[in-house]
Formats: sequence, C-alpha cells, structure tokens
Amino acid sequence: VQLQASGGGLVQAGRDLRLSCAASGSTFSVMGWYRQAPGKQREMVATITSGGTTSYADSVKGRFTISRDNAKNTVDLQMNSLKPEDTAVYYCNGRGTYSRRDYWGQGTLVTVSS
Repeated sequence: VQLQASGGGLVQAGRDLRLSCAASGSTFSVMGWYRQAPGKQREMVATITSGGTTSYADSVKGRFTISRDNAKNTVDLQMNSLKPEDTAVYYCNGRGTYSRRDYWGQGTLVTVSS
C-alpha cells in the first residue's frame, strides 16, 4: 500500500495551495490529511469517508476543502487563505477498507510566510 503526497511549497499568507495524494494497493473507508508543525503533535486537518462525509479541524473550517475520487483513489486538500500557523508537514492518510489499518504518505512541507 502506498500513498504519495504532492503539492507542498512556500506561499505567502493569504494565498492558496492544493495538496494531492495518490493511493494504491488498497481501497480506503476514510482518507484524510493530517499535519505536524515543528515541536507539535500531529493533528487531524480534514477527513472524508468513501461516501463523501467530511470532517474538519476548527482551525481550518471555511478555508480548507477536502475531496476524493474513489475511482482514482486520490484525495485532495484545497487550502485557501493560508496563514503562517498553517505551516507544517502535511501527511495524507488512508484507513484500509478491509484491513482497517492506517496507512500514511511520506509528507509534504507547506510553509506560509507572513
């Protein structure tokens, strides 16, 4: 099982960025994005079920949108109005439909400058 995240980079505050994650080797009941800022624990950013039910961290509600394509086994995170506090390594995650194991991508760095 592999999850490959892409799309990170350096952006100015207020700008937008889109992260993408391509998965293979399994189907996933839930897919999501997590992030880990320097010196902090990894936290959930957004999740989406195979049926399209979404959940967001309070800090990103109204700014970030998660979407997935079940046929392509991809999950994207559209991040708008980025803030410096969004700076972190972002990881995509998938919970195996049958294994119920959590699988992680390699992480992509997002840096938001003020």
